[in-house]
Amino acid sequence: MIPLMFHPIYKGVMKKIRLAALLVVGALAVNVFAQEDKNVVFHGSVQSDIMAPQQDDDIKTGVVDDWALTNTYIDLGLRSKWIDAGTRLEFTKHSLPGFEEDFRGNGIPHLFIKGKFKGFDVTLGDLYDQFGSGFIFRAYEERSLGIDNAIRGARINVTGVKGVQFKVLGGLQRRYWEWSKNSMIAGADLEINVDQFSQRMRDRGVSWMIAGSYVLKNEKDEDIVLSGTNYRLNLPKNVHAFDGRTSLRVGDYSFLAEYAWKSQDPSFDNGYIYRHGQALMLSASYSKRGVSALIQAKRSEDMSFRSQRSMTGISAFLNNMPAFAYQHTYALAALYPYATQAADGEWAFQGEFGYNFKRNTILGGKYGTKMKLNVSHIRSLDKTPVEVAANGTTYGTDGYTTRFFKVGKETYYQDINVQLEKKLNRNIKLNLMYMNQCYNMDVVEGHGGMVRSNIGVAEGKFQFNKKLTLRAEAQYLATRQDEGDWCYGLLELSVLPYFMFTLSDMWNCGETNLHYYMGSVTFNYKSHRLMAGYGRTRAGYNCSGGVCRYVPASKGFQLSYNLNF
Repeated sequence: MIPLMFHPIYKGVMKKIRLAALLVVGALAVNVFAQEDKNVVFHGSVQSDIMAPQQDDDIKTGVVDDWALTNTYIDLGLRSKWIDAGTRLEFTKHSLPGFEEDFRGNGIPHLFIKGKFKGFDVTLGDLYDQFGSGFIFRAYEERSLGIDNAIRGARINVTGVKGVQFKVLGGLQRRYWEWSKNSMIAGADLEINVDQFSQRMRDRGVSWMIAGSYVLKNEKDEDIVLSGTNYRLNLPKNVHAFDGRTSLRVGDYSFLAEYAWKSQDPSFDNGYIYRHGQALMLSASYSKRGVSALIQAKRSEDMSFRSQRSMTGISAFLNNMPAFAYQHTYALAALYPYATQAADGEWAFQGEFGYNFKRNTILGGKYGTKMKLNVSHIRSLDKTPVEVAANGTTYGTDGYTTRFFKVGKETYYQDINVQLEKKLNRNIKLNLMYMNQCYNMDVVEGHGGMVRSNIGVAEGKFQFNKKLTLRAEAQYLATRQDEGDWCYGLLELSVLPYFMFTLSDMWNCGETNLHYYMGSVTFNYKSHRLMAGYGRTRAGYNCSGGVCRYVPASKGFQLSYNLNF
């Protein structure tokens, strides 16, 4: 794999690295001369995921054009008493499978400088932030999905007032290698911690926060004409979004309520209808040593909020609607992940209960037993369509009406799973999970109907000594829909502190009889991590926080390098 570093696809990378380094060094020089305190920390990271793909007709990889693909990121930054600065080099000109054509490129798309003063700070350049749960604003980076919704502009963050945090920001949103020049984003967020003004509340262990947020999107008009007519949509230039929330913690109990509202925002996502969007979330939890409980509900409708109304895909979102579905890490449990239906709306419910059976009891045994039960249930809204427009669509209308507190009849997703964690002796630890799942492929993927499955997982870990550990997984998914049953097995040998060897196979024993095998070796040394592997990857959805990207089937050699300094 070493000759890959000299391949033409890497031409220009060193030039970008030198430029990025020059920018940071320049900021460092400014900082050193601007203050007496020269205690400056330089930091950074390198992440490079490389694949040499191979064509495999059995798993339908398609024709392989590039002999090497890579997503590479180099972050450089500094921290000091008065100034922080940072930049990032990205090389995705020959990106890994599953990323859009617009994602491909190379350059320095991220650069910022932050001045820290008494009671407030000011950031100029590219920034990330989130208001509340992200209902009306969340700018973040998720490299596994190819998401970078950074705002290029300015932010003022005020922290010097006791019990109060206020921020105001504005700018242009990033979409791959461009910025949304046809729209401007501005927003403000205010949080007040009431308990900071009451010694009596603090003495009783009570904390109470109230907060509010506002986001304005100003977007240029577009010529969107209804098909088959001469009607041109009258699009709003300004879209307003508000969010109010409060959280209360009393001893072992916590409560959260949040409501968001968005003005008329016709877009490709909602079929250019003129409804107001809204979202409501209620949450309550209890946590005490050995026991925990959580229950929450969310109702949302027409809350797809983009900086560009005609955009598609998972890019250019100004907000993020969190998924009320358990985020599974086991391979077969994550085979059918749920994607939040932000545009269509949904009712979502989730409950979780955890309990630790004490040592030296019937169920706890010598070392105790941990049990966790999670239930997720997501349904449609109760909608009544309005009269269609002249061309047979709902373009330019309110789209539908709803009864706020009535739940729709269609199930989008359901997950009931129970997990047990048991230490058998000093060297052996066992994890068991059973999961019953309903997955509406028509809603999430646009085809396939309802998939009902039962999944069993057994994970064992045997520690030979302080340096040598063997971990094994056995999983089975049973279903009569889609591609039928699946089996999965994994063996992982850790040799501390340097090596980890992994072998796995995902086998479709229901319909295709295909094996998705993978073998890898991971080497760790101080802040360096190098992984080399070879195998197949099944076509499917990669999800994080309710946002999903379709990844096609692939096969080949993989190399991953990470460095933090």
